[in-house]
Amino acid sequence: MRSQATFVAFILPATIFLIVLVIYPVVATLTLGFVGADGQFTGLDNFATVIGSKQTVNADCLQTGPPCGTLINNLIWIGLHLPLTMFMGLFLAMLLQRVRGAAIVKSMIFLGMVTPLIVIGTVLKFILEAPIGLVPAFFGSIGIKGLAVNWLTSNPSTLLFGLIMGTVWSWTGFSMIVYSAGLTTIPKDYFEAARVDGASEWQVFRKITWPLLKPVTLVIVTMTVLWELKLFDIVIGATNQQGGLGGAADVLALQMYRFFYVQDYNHAAVVATLLTIFTFVVSISLFRELLNLPRHKRRLLRARAKPAEVGTDSPQATIAPTGDSP
Repeated sequence: MRSQATFVAFILPATIFLIVLVIYPVVATLTLGFVGADGQFTGLDNFATVIGSKQTVNADCLQTGPPCGTLINNLIWIGLHLPLTMFMGLFLAMLLQRVRGAAIVKSMIFLGMVTPLIVIGTVLKFILEAPIGLVPAFFGSIGIKGLAVNWLTSNPSTLLFGLIMGTVWSWTGFSMIVYSAGLTTIPKDYFEAARVDGASEWQVFRKITWPLLKPVTLVIVTMTVLWELKLFDIVIGATNQQGGLGGAADVLALQMYRFFYVQDYNHAAVVATLLTIFTFVVSISLFRELLNLPRHKRRLLRARAKPAEVGTDSPQATIAPTGDSP
């Protein structure tokens, strides 16, 4: 009885906080998405209103250009920002792997991760604004007058692209640090054996480094996409509550903020639910891939444990270059 009382004493406060701070807000948010302002059940009407709005999805942007809507802007952000930060981080991690003083350089690059996004947004506001901004001044000095303009107010297309490029700097440090940690887990014997067999650096990367970094890459992709889905402060810091000129840089989190600002809680709950669904989809995909990795690793180890034979079944053949060899 005493052990049970001790267990309850420890678990009860945590359970109460979980119910009050997590479960109840989630249930209340989901409920608000399916009712109207008068509290009557409306089904999926709120979802249809939000998703069907041009503020969320503006298909006309394919012909007329930005704004494309908050959902499409988030997808554009993911499509450009994710590969740029991921491969730049990998490149820097491999470049600084054997460089003296790499820790200092990595710390300077990682500085963008610890800088508040609202500060980065304000800095980007001065970098992209003409005539004082560095970006317009640079393009003006090399004679590209079309880009020597105020990127925040002159052209909706330059606004979104400029903010995406600005966030590449702030997030590259994350992928660089994670990839640097992943590179230390790869045994050096693999690289030495591949080079002895005559593999080029590109073949070593393609056959050894990149496949063995898959678990790290999954973590980076998931964390980056989740960060890109909840973008808010950097956009409002660089532009305004409307997402800049014509809403060209508007995103889902900023749209949700505006709904709350005007006390339209039902539509705000719809956007919050959409963000939660996207988050769950990304997280579940990661967990499924990570659960499949041990199974794939066991198959790989069994294949390498087979007796060495001359031909394609030998361990050297698994790492030797598949194309033209020197």
